[in-house]
Amino acid sequence: MHHVPMAGITSLVRAHLILIVIASALGSLLLVGTVSYHYLEDWSWNESFYFTVCTLTTIGYGDLHPTSDTSRMFTALFALAGVAVAFGSFGALGSIYLRRGERLLTRMAGEKESRDQPKTPI
Repeated sequence: MHHVPMAGITSLVRAHLILIVIASALGSLLLVGTVSYHYLEDWSWNESFYFTVCTLTTIGYGDLHPTSDTSRMFTALFALAGVAVAFGSFGALGSIYLRRGERLLTRMAGEKESRDQPKTPI
């Protein structure tokens, strides 16, 4: 397999690769958290998913909480790693969309400037 350096990849392809990595990371976190809480706490799949999302987004309603030492330890480690990955992913998403907006605005400004330039006869 031929190695392609990131500098040789177009910005659109790079953005798509980053989106795939972000979706995979967030999906993996949701899966690991949901499955773990389902078995550690004997919660339903819905409750486990809900608690995972609340933990990763730091909402913490308090209606569900870990009840054993094992699940509390898992929650502490999961929150430390998961919140960092989740917020980092959200930041990367925001960065992609900001760069996309900047490129669009730059392109629009360039088109406006070319329309505003007086036509010079040849």
